[in-house]
Amino acid sequence: MAYRIPDSWMDRFYSQLDIVQIVSSYVPLKRNGKRYVGLCPFHHEKTPSFSVTPDKNLYYCFGCKAGGNAVQFVMAMEHLEYLDAVRFLADRMHMPMPEMENDPNYEQRKNKREKLFEINREAARYYHRLLWTDAGKPVLDYFRKRGLDDDVIRKFGLGASGPDRSGLTDELSAKGYDPADLIEAGVSLRGESTPYDMFRARAMFPIIDLHGQVLGFGGRRLDSGQPKYLNTADTPVFNKRFGVFGANLLRKARDLKRVILVEGYMDVVALTQFGIDGVAATLGTSLTEEQARLLKRFAPEVWISYDGDEAGQRAIMRAIGIFEHEGVPVKVLFFPDGLDPDEFIRQRGADAFHAIEPMTSVAYMMERSAVGKDLSKDRDRIEYAKVCCGIIRKIRDPVDRDYYLGILSLKTGFRKDVLIAQMTEGSQTEPPERPTAFQRKQMDKEVPSAVRTTEAERLLFALVASGKLPKGTVTEEDFVSPVLAGAARMILGGKSPDEVIRESEDPVSRSAIMEALQTEIEDDPETDPLIAAQDCLRLIHLSASKARLEEIKKQVASMPMDSPERAGAMKRIMELQKEIQLLNKKQPTAKDKHI
Repeated sequence: MAYRIPDSWMDRFYSQLDIVQIVSSYVPLKRNGKRYVGLCPFHHEKTPSFSVTPDKNLYYCFGCKAGGNAVQFVMAMEHLEYLDAVRFLADRMHMPMPEMENDPNYEQRKNKREKLFEINREAARYYHRLLWTDAGKPVLDYFRKRGLDDDVIRKFGLGASGPDRSGLTDELSAKGYDPADLIEAGVSLRGESTPYDMFRARAMFPIIDLHGQVLGFGGRRLDSGQPKYLNTADTPVFNKRFGVFGANLLRKARDLKRVILVEGYMDVVALTQFGIDGVAATLGTSLTEEQARLLKRFAPEVWISYDGDEAGQRAIMRAIGIFEHEGVPVKVLFFPDGLDPDEFIRQRGADAFHAIEPMTSVAYMMERSAVGKDLSKDRDRIEYAKVCCGIIRKIRDPVDRDYYLGILSLKTGFRKDVLIAQMTEGSQTEPPERPTAFQRKQMDKEVPSAVRTTEAERLLFALVASGKLPKGTVTEEDFVSPVLAGAARMILGGKSPDEVIRESEDPVSRSAIMEALQTEIEDDPETDPLIAAQDCLRLIHLSASKARLEEIKKQVASMPMDSPERAGAMKRIMELQKEIQLLNKKQPTAKDKHI
């Protein structure tokens, strides 16, 4: 069951948030009247269009339309889910989460986690320090042979574990760490008499989370012994299903267009050294759903670049299925001559890397489906066509679908209409496919009318949110935009603008509400908010009447001259014309000129 934070705790939590303090820890802000302004962290700009309104606890960018409250800002900056962002800020404010408040063992568990993080951090320092000594020379030589320079070695905190049986264990024990905690952290193993090191004579890769905490390690043997790679086992602070190698660098990257998912730690390090951002690797396991959900926080699509052997190709097919299930667009990146990413970029450089075009997942799956088949044989050709029809059937874009049907027709010799019939036949035997989260988001973008607003509506909503209007002046029915109507209903029902934004899960709707909330209301004793609201209502009703008039005029054009429907429509046209005339006759105020 999903965890839900009590409303009373959330109210207390939001009341203690200082959005200016939170945002200014990421973005330099300058005071400008009632607001603070700065350069937007979500898009590149030279002139500040990003503002923070402390009395509303909201931020908004007039350039890219990003907006929300303090939690939503941290979600965007730290690439966190909602609950994780709340925990992040609660910890920053030293405010225990509600399930912790009533848990007598919480402090004990918290202290244990902090102790394990501390042990991992000390272990990472030990391994890194050892790398530059005689004991670590074989590993340093290995890194040098792989083309790594000192800067990238330090950037990733790479290190070496020595050949001694208990070098790390002895050093940390001498510093006062309990051997039982060393074993629980995964850096030591339980021996018959005394603990000994988990990692010995290996190149060490610290596994670091989004916030810079060392969770565990991956160790690579330099000789032919097995296992070649050894990873920290699951601990109270580490589970390899939930993280990726390079997560801390993904969080720091801005405006990523894609994440490149590779197989090995060295691939991540090498590509990063050559200036390729947004690279990550799974932690010694095949891709998990949890890792896919993590990666989709950082970029709109993922490029998979695994090894070219059969095992790697099977892993790509499996990963495509996982990403598609999570609604993440995916492509496949292949390197020529059977090279892996590390080898390719060291031999041919970053320009050659950027020149490679990734394959779409559809193209890759169609190509993969031909493996082991002889398309000169009818049976294999028919089977291949049917499999590919099943792949193409899932494509929603008609142009893309037609493109791949054309390729399949050329490759198999079957006419397009035959292939389309096969797709239709196949779809009748399968349950209808629900659109993925990404597809639903794209579909939502195609229907922007629900969030379209006029300047008069935005000002009217800002007046409602200000609380300066007498009760009953405005109702939700006065708004044409369904989004603003719903938000107005919430505010008129007693919710604050911050609460409305908090409960708005759709980013497009939230942006429309935020834009309306940013509308300036003149802070002038001579300006009556009631008169301003009445002017807005007049303009909204005038616009609605004009739209209705045009709609009826179009209907009348197709009606028979002597029909009762035409007579009724003509009567309604006259009524609307009088209504528009009266609305236009009203003397405009200064507010009319403003909007």
